[in-house]
Amino acid sequence: MFLVLAASLFCGFPVAFVLGGVGILFGLLGYWFEVFNLVQFYNLLPRIWGSVAQNQVLVAIPMFVFMGTLLEKSGVADDLLRCLQVLLRRVPGGLAMSVTLMGTIMAASTGIVGATVVMLTLIALPAMMERNYNKELAIGTIASAGTLGILIPPSIMLVVMGDLLQIPVGTLFMAAVGPGLLLSLIYVAYIFVVARIFPHLAPPLPADMGPGDAAELRRMILRSFLPPTFLIALVLGSIFLGWATPTEASGVGCFGAMLLALSNGRLDLKVLRETLESSALTNGMVFFIFLGATLFSYVLRALGGDEVMVEVLKAAGIDTAWEVMTFLMVLVFFLGFFFDWIEICLIVLPVFAPLLKTLDFSAHLGDSKYFLAWMTTLIAVNLQTSFLTPPFGVTLFYMKGAVPPSITMGHIYRGIVPFVALQVIGLVLAIALPQVVLWLPIATGFFD
Repeated sequence: MFLVLAASLFCGFPVAFVLGGVGILFGLLGYWFEVFNLVQFYNLLPRIWGSVAQNQVLVAIPMFVFMGTLLEKSGVADDLLRCLQVLLRRVPGGLAMSVTLMGTIMAASTGIVGATVVMLTLIALPAMMERNYNKELAIGTIASAGTLGILIPPSIMLVVMGDLLQIPVGTLFMAAVGPGLLLSLIYVAYIFVVARIFPHLAPPLPADMGPGDAAELRRMILRSFLPPTFLIALVLGSIFLGWATPTEASGVGCFGAMLLALSNGRLDLKVLRETLESSALTNGMVFFIFLGATLFSYVLRALGGDEVMVEVLKAAGIDTAWEVMTFLMVLVFFLGFFFDWIEICLIVLPVFAPLLKTLDFSAHLGDSKYFLAWMTTLIAVNLQTSFLTPPFGVTLFYMKGAVPPSITMGHIYRGIVPFVALQVIGLVLAIALPQVVLWLPIATGFFD
């Protein structure tokens, strides 16, 4: 299944069709070899209904996509990115850094990877291509920044993991802030180094572009930077302060985006029609991928794919607490090549939860009561790589559906490789320096 999926992704068919088609094909092959019953396909209906159709949080995706599309169509996002690039024009890779910072802010305002990745792709990729950025660097920057939404609160994944392991979600939210910001900082540092050594990969803004004096710069900031930043802060603040759920906040974002476009004189029937059409097509792509991914993962598990993976890694043997943790981290990382985060959580956490509660890391952490929250956050950081690792990284599929034809799956695969390595570095730092995870929940009294 893995080999056929990897090969089929390059055939030119829509990704959702490839995922679902491979699942159906191997379900039929399993029936032929008497290891799969065709009646099992009926189990897809409640799985799709329960995980997609009934998920109230996913209602936010269409509105966040509309918000991003309108900001892009009306030129508001272009103005914001241009302002950020002007402010960072003396810094190598300033535009890519601006995209990473924007992705960090959006991650905290949406918590939904699909919406954030599509939104960033629509907003940032045209600007980066216009500045002759290297395609791989542009793709990797957008993909990595977009996936921060699964780690930085409010994260749907942390809610699910907290429920499975019986950990207060508030504790996990606080614990994930440090690693999320650390990863964002690592991305920015990497972009700076690459742009400094290889300036042709991230061309800077020409020195003669931008405001001619301080007064013009202030007007640019007031017009192009502060309004959209205030909108994103309003969406984020309404969630953190408990004023609104992510779904309600997405409605606030849509309304605010329309006000910004109207205030700039760029909201008319033509722009609104184009925004609605583009949003509808993008949302159709995103939810079709949900369906195809569910079908593929279900057939893979029904054929025993998860059992094979676990048994192969078990052959390495585990004894000490550190070996158990290393084994678990390696297992989660490799499962990320073939499953999405919800499948990995349902495969790994119920199996390892009893074992995790017996491990003793008090010498490393200072207190055993911190262990479960620390370990769960590490798994969450590790799971973030599952959104980028081929062949089943859903972020890659979201991007392929939103990028122009000139961006191929080869560009996307090559672009994410260094950022996956950076995520692994962030995971190692969070393991070696547990304060990265624990400083905020300890400081706010969540363990008291």
